[in-house]
Amino acid sequence: MFKNKLLILVLVLISVLGSVGVGAAEIKVEHLLGETKLEENPAQVIAFDYASINSLAELGVEVAGLPKSSLPAVLADYQSDQYVDIGTLFEPNFEKIYEMQPDLIIISGRQADLYDQLSEIAPTLYLGIEGNNFMESVKKNAKILGEIFNKEALAAEKLNKIETQVLNLKNKLKAQANEALLIMANDGSLTAYGPGSRFGYVYSEFGFEPIDKNIAVSNHGSSISFEYILEKNPPYILVIDRAAVVGGSTTAKMTLENQLVKATTAYQDDKIIYLNSEIWYVASGGLGTTLTMIEDLEKALN
Repeated sequence: MFKNKLLILVLVLISVLGSVGVGAAEIKVEHLLGETKLEENPAQVIAFDYASINSLAELGVEVAGLPKSSLPAVLADYQSDQYVDIGTLFEPNFEKIYEMQPDLIIISGRQADLYDQLSEIAPTLYLGIEGNNFMESVKKNAKILGEIFNKEALAAEKLNKIETQVLNLKNKLKAQANEALLIMANDGSLTAYGPGSRFGYVYSEFGFEPIDKNIAVSNHGSSISFEYILEKNPPYILVIDRAAVVGGSTTAKMTLENQLVKATTAYQDDKIIYLNSEIWYVASGGLGTTLTMIEDLEKALN
Protein backbone atom coordinates (compact mmCIF):
# COMPACT_ATOMS: atom_id res chain seq x y z
CA MET A 1 0.00 0.00 0.00
CA PHE A 2 2.88 2.31 0.84
CA LYS A 3 4.34 1.59 -2.59
CA ASN A 4 1.03 2.48 -4.26
CA LYS A 5 0.84 5.78 -2.38
CA LEU A 6 4.44 6.53 -3.31
CA LEU A 7 3.71 5.75 -6.95
CA ILE A 8 0.67 8.06 -6.94
CA LEU A 9 2.76 10.85 -5.35
CA VAL A 10 5.47 10.44 -7.98
CA LEU A 11 2.92 10.56 -10.78
CA VAL A 12 1.35 13.72 -9.32
CA LEU A 13 4.78 15.36 -9.07
CA ILE A 14 5.59 14.41 -12.65
CA SER A 15 2.28 15.87 -13.78
CA VAL A 16 2.86 19.11 -11.89
CA LEU A 17 6.45 19.47 -13.05
CA GLY A 18 5.44 18.64 -16.60
CA SER A 19 2.92 21.44 -16.61
CA VAL A 20 5.43 24.04 -15.45
CA GLY A 21 6.37 26.27 -18.36
CA VAL A 22 3.64 24.86 -20.56
CA GLY A 23 1.72 27.59 -22.35
CA ALA A 24 2.04 30.07 -25.17
CA ALA A 25 5.53 31.30 -25.92
CA GLU A 26 6.30 34.93 -25.18
CA ILE A 27 7.02 37.20 -28.14
CA LYS A 28 8.85 40.53 -28.00
CA VAL A 29 8.10 43.04 -30.73
CA GLU A 30 10.05 46.27 -31.17
CA HIS A 31 8.15 49.09 -32.83
CA LEU A 32 8.22 52.87 -33.19
CA LEU A 33 6.73 53.49 -29.74
CA GLY A 34 8.70 50.92 -27.77
CA GLU A 35 8.80 47.18 -27.12
CA THR A 36 5.73 45.03 -26.57
CA LYS A 37 5.76 41.65 -24.87
CA LEU A 38 2.86 39.32 -25.48
CA GLU A 39 2.01 35.63 -25.77
CA GLU A 40 1.77 34.12 -29.23
CA ASN A 41 -1.70 33.46 -30.63
CA PRO A 42 -3.55 35.96 -28.40
CA ALA A 43 -7.23 35.03 -28.31
CA GLN A 44 -8.91 38.35 -27.53
CA VAL A 45 -7.63 40.93 -30.02
CA ILE A 46 -8.90 44.44 -30.57
CA ALA A 47 -7.56 46.76 -33.25
CA PHE A 48 -7.83 50.43 -34.13
CA ASP A 49 -5.79 50.05 -37.30
CA TYR A 50 -7.94 49.14 -40.29
CA ALA A 51 -4.95 47.98 -42.35
CA SER A 52 -4.01 45.51 -39.61
CA ILE A 53 -7.60 44.27 -39.41
CA ASN A 54 -7.52 43.69 -43.16
CA SER A 55 -4.21 41.83 -42.86
CA LEU A 56 -5.53 39.68 -40.03
CA ALA A 57 -8.58 38.80 -42.12
CA GLU A 58 -6.27 37.80 -44.98
CA LEU A 59 -4.41 35.56 -42.53
CA GLY A 60 -7.62 34.03 -41.19
CA VAL A 61 -7.42 35.71 -37.78
CA GLU A 62 -10.47 37.26 -36.11
CA VAL A 63 -10.59 40.42 -34.03
CA ALA A 64 -13.04 40.87 -31.16
CA GLY A 65 -13.44 44.63 -31.31
CA LEU A 66 -12.73 47.66 -33.51
CA PRO A 67 -13.97 51.21 -34.16
CA LYS A 68 -17.05 50.99 -36.37
CA SER A 69 -17.81 54.65 -37.01
CA SER A 70 -15.69 55.03 -40.16
CA LEU A 71 -15.29 51.48 -41.44
CA PRO A 72 -14.27 51.27 -45.11
CA ALA A 73 -16.46 49.13 -47.34
CA VAL A 74 -13.77 46.44 -47.49
CA LEU A 75 -14.38 45.85 -43.77
CA ALA A 76 -18.18 46.11 -43.88
CA ASP A 77 -18.61 42.62 -42.39
CA TYR A 78 -17.24 43.95 -39.11
CA GLN A 79 -20.40 46.01 -38.57
CA SER A 80 -21.92 42.75 -37.32
CA ASP A 81 -22.99 42.63 -33.68
CA GLN A 82 -20.48 39.83 -33.07
CA TYR A 83 -17.77 42.52 -33.06
CA VAL A 84 -17.61 45.05 -30.22
CA ASP A 85 -17.53 48.75 -31.11
CA ILE A 86 -14.59 50.14 -29.12
CA GLY A 87 -14.99 53.84 -29.87
CA THR A 88 -13.64 55.93 -32.75
CA LEU A 89 -10.25 56.15 -34.41
CA PHE A 90 -9.39 59.10 -32.17
CA GLU A 91 -11.48 58.44 -29.06
CA PRO A 92 -11.34 54.89 -27.67
CA ASN A 93 -14.05 53.71 -25.32
CA PHE A 94 -11.67 52.86 -22.48
CA GLU A 95 -14.42 51.42 -20.28
CA LYS A 96 -15.54 49.03 -23.00
CA ILE A 97 -11.98 48.02 -23.78
CA TYR A 98 -11.23 47.34 -20.13
CA GLU A 99 -14.37 45.20 -19.84
CA MET A 100 -13.23 43.08 -22.81
CA GLN A 101 -9.91 42.21 -21.12
CA PRO A 102 -8.05 41.96 -24.44
CA ASP A 103 -4.87 39.97 -24.88
CA LEU A 104 -3.62 42.37 -27.54
CA ILE A 105 -4.43 45.91 -28.72
CA ILE A 106 -3.21 47.04 -32.16
CA ILE A 107 -2.92 50.74 -32.95
CA SER A 108 -1.42 53.03 -35.59
CA GLY A 109 -0.72 56.74 -36.06
CA ARG A 110 -4.11 58.12 -35.08
CA GLN A 111 -3.86 56.48 -31.64
CA ALA A 112 -0.13 57.01 -31.04
CA ASP A 113 -0.71 59.56 -28.27
CA LEU A 114 -2.83 57.01 -26.40
CA TYR A 115 -0.22 54.26 -26.43
CA ASP A 116 0.67 54.53 -22.73
CA GLN A 117 -2.98 54.55 -21.61
CA LEU A 118 -3.87 51.54 -23.73
CA SER A 119 -0.73 49.69 -22.62
CA GLU A 120 -2.00 49.87 -19.05
CA ILE A 121 -4.96 47.72 -20.12
CA ALA A 122 -3.20 45.14 -22.32
CA PRO A 123 -0.08 44.64 -24.46
CA THR A 124 -0.35 47.34 -27.13
CA LEU A 125 1.36 47.07 -30.49
CA TYR A 126 1.99 49.99 -32.85
CA LEU A 127 1.77 48.95 -36.52
CA GLY A 128 1.79 52.24 -38.38
CA ILE A 129 2.70 52.83 -42.02
CA GLU A 130 5.55 55.18 -42.91
CA GLY A 131 4.73 57.10 -46.08
CA ASN A 132 8.41 57.46 -46.97
CA ASN A 133 9.01 53.74 -46.40
CA PHE A 134 5.69 52.26 -47.43
CA MET A 135 6.55 48.79 -48.73
CA GLU A 136 9.01 48.09 -45.93
CA SER A 137 6.26 49.02 -43.45
CA VAL A 138 3.79 46.73 -45.20
CA LYS A 139 6.26 43.84 -45.11
CA LYS A 140 7.39 44.45 -41.55
CA ASN A 141 3.83 44.66 -40.19
CA ALA A 142 2.70 41.55 -42.07
CA LYS A 143 5.68 39.56 -40.82
CA ILE A 144 5.02 40.65 -37.24
CA LEU A 145 1.39 39.52 -37.46
CA GLY A 146 2.50 36.29 -39.10
CA GLU A 147 4.88 35.59 -36.22
CA ILE A 148 2.35 36.43 -33.52
CA PHE A 149 -0.35 34.17 -34.97
CA ASN A 150 1.85 31.42 -36.44
CA LYS A 151 0.94 32.45 -39.99
CA GLU A 152 4.43 33.18 -41.29
CA ALA A 153 4.11 31.10 -44.46
CA LEU A 154 0.77 32.61 -45.45
CA ALA A 155 2.01 36.13 -44.76
CA ALA A 156 5.08 35.49 -46.94
CA GLU A 157 2.90 34.13 -49.75
CA LYS A 158 0.69 37.22 -49.75
CA LEU A 159 3.66 39.57 -49.56
CA ASN A 160 5.20 37.86 -52.59
CA LYS A 161 2.00 38.53 -54.53
CA ILE A 162 2.09 42.21 -53.58
CA GLU A 163 5.75 42.56 -54.54
CA THR A 164 5.07 40.92 -57.91
CA GLN A 165 2.20 43.34 -58.57
CA VAL A 166 4.35 46.34 -57.62
CA LEU A 167 7.12 45.18 -59.97
CA ASN A 168 4.62 44.71 -62.81
CA LEU A 169 3.25 48.21 -62.25
CA LYS A 170 6.70 49.79 -62.25
CA ASN A 171 7.69 47.94 -65.43
CA LYS A 172 4.56 49.15 -67.22
CA LEU A 173 5.23 52.74 -66.16
CA LYS A 174 8.81 52.61 -67.45
CA ALA A 175 7.47 52.05 -70.96
CA GLN A 176 5.29 55.18 -71.13
CA ALA A 177 4.75 58.71 -69.93
CA ASN A 178 4.62 58.38 -66.17
CA GLU A 179 4.46 61.85 -64.64
CA ALA A 180 1.62 62.29 -62.16
CA LEU A 181 0.11 64.65 -59.64
CA LEU A 182 -1.57 63.18 -56.58
CA ILE A 183 -4.20 65.45 -55.08
CA MET A 184 -6.71 65.26 -52.26
CA ALA A 185 -10.11 66.87 -52.64
CA ASN A 186 -11.73 67.95 -49.41
CA ASP A 187 -15.26 69.27 -49.85
CA GLY A 188 -14.28 71.75 -52.55
CA SER A 189 -10.65 72.48 -51.62
CA LEU A 190 -7.59 70.85 -53.16
CA THR A 191 -4.17 69.89 -51.80
CA ALA A 192 -1.25 68.20 -53.53
CA TYR A 193 1.21 65.61 -52.25
CA GLY A 194 4.72 65.23 -53.61
CA PRO A 195 7.84 63.20 -52.86
CA GLY A 196 8.48 62.66 -49.16
CA SER A 197 4.85 63.19 -48.19
CA ARG A 198 2.43 60.69 -46.63
CA PHE A 199 1.55 59.54 -50.17
CA GLY A 200 5.04 59.98 -51.57
CA TYR A 201 5.35 56.24 -52.12
CA VAL A 202 3.31 56.69 -55.32
CA TYR A 203 6.49 58.19 -56.73
CA SER A 204 9.28 56.52 -54.74
CA GLU A 205 7.93 52.96 -54.72
CA PHE A 206 5.14 52.53 -57.25
CA GLY A 207 6.89 54.01 -60.28
CA PHE A 208 5.21 57.32 -61.10
CA GLU A 209 7.35 60.42 -61.57
CA PRO A 210 6.24 63.59 -59.77
CA ILE A 211 5.18 66.37 -62.14
CA ASP A 212 6.31 68.78 -59.43
CA LYS A 213 9.26 67.76 -57.24
CA ASN A 214 9.03 70.87 -55.10
CA ILE A 215 5.65 70.44 -53.42
CA ALA A 216 6.04 71.34 -49.73
CA VAL A 217 5.85 68.28 -47.49
CA SER A 218 2.89 68.53 -45.13
CA ASN A 219 0.67 65.93 -43.51
CA HIS A 220 -2.37 67.74 -44.87
CA GLY A 221 -0.85 68.45 -48.28
CA SER A 222 0.02 71.70 -50.01
CA SER A 223 -2.91 73.87 -51.10
CA ILE A 224 -3.22 74.23 -54.88
CA SER A 225 -5.47 75.95 -57.42
CA PHE A 226 -7.07 74.85 -60.67
CA GLU A 227 -4.63 77.15 -62.47
CA TYR A 228 -1.74 75.22 -60.90
CA ILE A 229 -3.13 71.92 -62.20
CA LEU A 230 -3.42 73.35 -65.74
CA GLU A 231 0.05 74.89 -65.55
CA LYS A 232 1.67 71.61 -64.53
CA ASN A 233 -0.58 69.63 -66.90
CA PRO A 234 0.40 66.13 -65.74
CA PRO A 235 -0.40 63.07 -67.90
CA TYR A 236 -2.00 61.50 -64.82
CA ILE A 237 -3.99 63.05 -61.99
CA LEU A 238 -4.54 60.70 -59.04
CA VAL A 239 -7.39 61.77 -56.76
CA ILE A 240 -8.26 60.93 -53.16
CA ASP A 241 -11.68 62.20 -52.07
CA ARG A 242 -11.46 62.92 -48.34
CA ALA A 243 -15.07 64.09 -48.17
CA ALA A 244 -16.18 60.65 -49.37
CA VAL A 245 -14.59 59.22 -46.21
CA VAL A 246 -15.29 61.78 -43.49
CA GLY A 247 -18.35 63.46 -44.98
CA GLY A 248 -18.99 66.54 -47.08
CA SER A 249 -21.33 68.01 -49.65
CA THR A 250 -18.93 68.41 -52.59
CA THR A 251 -17.37 65.35 -54.20
CA ALA A 252 -13.96 65.31 -55.82
CA LYS A 253 -15.52 64.86 -59.23
CA MET A 254 -17.80 67.86 -58.69
CA THR A 255 -14.76 69.90 -57.67
CA LEU A 256 -12.70 68.93 -60.71
CA GLU A 257 -15.45 69.26 -63.33
CA ASN A 258 -14.53 72.77 -64.49
CA GLN A 259 -13.13 74.35 -67.63
CA LEU A 260 -9.55 74.68 -66.36
CA VAL A 261 -9.26 71.01 -65.40
CA LYS A 262 -11.05 69.95 -68.57
CA ALA A 263 -8.26 71.64 -70.54
CA THR A 264 -5.62 69.33 -69.07
CA THR A 265 -4.11 66.38 -70.90
CA ALA A 266 -5.16 64.07 -68.09
CA TYR A 267 -8.82 65.01 -68.44
CA GLN A 268 -8.81 64.78 -72.22
CA ASP A 269 -7.05 61.39 -72.15
CA ASP A 270 -9.36 60.09 -69.41
CA LYS A 271 -6.42 59.81 -67.01
CA ILE A 272 -7.94 61.45 -63.96
CA ILE A 273 -8.03 58.43 -61.67
CA TYR A 274 -10.35 58.49 -58.68
CA LEU A 275 -8.70 56.20 -56.14
CA ASN A 276 -10.49 54.07 -53.56
CA SER A 277 -10.47 56.90 -51.05
CA GLU A 278 -11.53 54.87 -48.01
CA ILE A 279 -8.59 52.55 -48.43
CA TRP A 280 -6.01 55.20 -49.34
CA TYR A 281 -7.09 57.46 -46.47
CA VAL A 282 -7.78 55.09 -43.55
CA ALA A 283 -6.75 51.54 -44.52
CA SER A 284 -3.58 51.71 -46.61
CA GLY A 285 -0.94 49.06 -46.06
CA GLY A 286 -2.98 45.92 -45.35
CA LEU A 287 -2.27 42.67 -47.15
CA GLY A 288 -5.51 42.99 -49.10
CA THR A 289 -5.86 46.77 -49.25
CA THR A 290 -2.36 47.24 -50.68
CA LEU A 291 -3.36 45.07 -53.65
CA THR A 292 -6.44 47.26 -54.13
CA MET A 293 -4.21 50.35 -54.13
CA ILE A 294 -2.00 48.84 -56.82
CA GLU A 295 -5.08 47.92 -58.86
CA ASP A 296 -6.25 51.53 -58.55
CA LEU A 297 -2.99 52.72 -60.09
CA GLU A 298 -3.11 50.09 -62.83
CA LYS A 299 -6.41 51.62 -63.97
CA ALA A 300 -4.41 54.65 -65.04
CA LEU A 301 -2.46 52.51 -67.51
CA ASN A 302 -5.41 50.78 -69.20
